Amino acid sequence: MLPESATEEDRRILAQALGLDQPLHIQFMKFLGDVAHGDFGNSFRYGQPAMPLVLERLPASLELAVASIFVSIIIAIPLGIISAIKRDTYLDMFISGLSVLGKSMPSFWLGMILILLVSVQFGLLPVSGRGSWEHLILPAVTLGASLAAQKTKLIRSNMLEVLNQDYIRTARSKGLRETVVIFKHAFRNTLIPVVTLMALQIPQLIGGALIIETVFAWPGMGQLTITAINARDMAVVQAAVFFVSGLIIVSNLLTDVLYRYLDPRIKYS
Repeated sequence: MLPESATEEDRRILAQALGLDQPLHIQFMKFLGDVAHGDFGNSFRYGQPAMPLVLERLPASLELAVASIFVSIIIAIPLGIISAIKRDTYLDMFISGLSVLGKSMPSFWLGMILILLVSVQFGLLPVSGRGSWEHLILPAVTLGASLAAQKTKLIRSNMLEVLNQDYIRTARSKGLRETVVIFKHAFRNTLIPVVTLMALQIPQLIGGALIIETVFAWPGMGQLTITAINARDMAVVQAAVFFVSGLIIVSNLLTDVLYRYLDPRIKYS
């Protein structure tokens, strides 16, 4: 916050202005009191209150998160089901290999490859920024690919378990079409573990967004947080971490509510 040429007097004045000259326990209690009122201090980089800055970037981050989840779902569901139905075939091994590759591949590396191929080489999509829906495609695909890899493996393993159940054999013995057996009787019973995984992926989604928003210059909370960390703008960092923590808690609560909808046998006392 101060230049290297700052004197001790300058440091003392700044510490006094920030309250850093007070005992640590007093600083901490004051911090908790301010947080209870939603006050995380002002960003010295932007000269504005920290929390409104974070909330200002929230729509862009939510847009990217929802698009990434959508991409992961439309990739994972068909691949997971096909892999389970075609168990131990070359197609199953190919899909499983893609899943392993997707889980092990760094998202920022995939993002740079997509930029080089899709944007630089062929000029099909914009490289960075946020404006039209075209700007959303590359970051959403990049972030959604790693999420889809885990979902695909989970859907496959759960589908294999469900397809061996007695009620599936009963449904087939009644002459029901295979598509009805797969989607109505088998797939629905694999949803609870998938929903659980989606809730567990929220921190991964947020962590990935920190990198992806930086790679694609997407003006969301992730880019703001990385910029604040590099600038040592602690007020913004604290506000972002606090907000994300609350978001994870709320998502876990909503997941528990969704369990009840997916499986009426689940009851909360």
